[in-house]
Amino acid sequence: MNFGSDNVTGVAPEIMAALVAANEGSATSYGNDEISQRLTAHFSELFETAITVFPVATGSAANALALSVLTPPYGSIYCHNQAHIEVDECGAPEFYTGGAKLVLLPGQHGRIQAADLTAALANAGTGVVHHVQPAALSLTQATEAGTVYTPEAVSELAEIAHAHNLGVHMDGARFANAVVGLNCSPADITWRAGVDVLSFGATKNGAMAAEAVVFFKPELAASFGYRRKRAGHLFSKMRYLSAQLEAYITDDLWLRNATRANDMAAKLAAGLATLPGAALKHPVEANEIFVSLPETVVDGLLADGFHFYRWDRDSIRLVTAFNTQVADVTALLEAAQRYSQIDHQLDSQMDQVNSQTGNSQTSLSVA
Repeated sequence: MNFGSDNVTGVAPEIMAALVAANEGSATSYGNDEISQRLTAHFSELFETAITVFPVATGSAANALALSVLTPPYGSIYCHNQAHIEVDECGAPEFYTGGAKLVLLPGQHGRIQAADLTAALANAGTGVVHHVQPAALSLTQATEAGTVYTPEAVSELAEIAHAHNLGVHMDGARFANAVVGLNCSPADITWRAGVDVLSFGATKNGAMAAEAVVFFKPELAASFGYRRKRAGHLFSKMRYLSAQLEAYITDDLWLRNATRANDMAAKLAAGLATLPGAALKHPVEANEIFVSLPETVVDGLLADGFHFYRWDRDSIRLVTAFNTQVADVTALLEAAQRYSQIDHQLDSQMDQVNSQTGNSQTSLSVA
């Protein structure tokens, strides 16, 4: 009954089995093992183009190191004001770029709008020595609001970025959920739409600890090996990261896992939306739900042992995962319905009290 995050889950059985298999015998170190060497071909097939891929252990490392390739120390990175690189990475992008500045853009439902990016770049001071120089655009897919960018939206933003000589990075911590939600190919929302480098997430969708930085332009990857080593992400036993990634994309495991997570989110959102006083804060397009519920309902769910985050002063966040059980979703909806009825009864009783008080005051006034 833990809907706190897709990070709270265990490891997908297929990936655990791949780790056990990788554990047999010895293997050449630092990514020269057979499994790691196969990743380039696997990911090139997945994305329908020649790519360069580097396994790392965390999403923050993938994002920060990818951006370090695109951005000089005097550069700026344009991102949404709720982007993970701004809110949740403790200055890692600034550190690994050597001091680049994050320029925050607004946007409903976690999405940057083309007009806002255009306006920001028009006033960026390009070529003026007193200003940081625009260097990169970072898009989150799926967004921090649980929404997705369509291929057309990514293409429009990337076209604007490239016209101003910015590289385009995509934070794909929940990339699989976006691909499933959009029912498109991985290529459609990356290189075909103008993305230059992708942080390809696996940990939130069934891996133990494995992400990949995928370059769609080989020239951008030239220095990445050194950057990864300097950052401490060149694993001596790289086969254990690579085995996770290989299993993850084999036989569409990554898409099957994301499909279940998305389906459970849709079921949960549909049920919660019917409750009196409930309001979804964002469209549910992947596996995150942001919903406003009466406080009686929230307190009741927490008391029953359901786990989720209070997101802001009037909403909560629930996240589903590859192994979310239908029974848990049903249990939460039934509990929410029960507490919603209690809340309704309390409101009715309060209305009666207020009505009686009002009548009494009227009678006294007349007397």
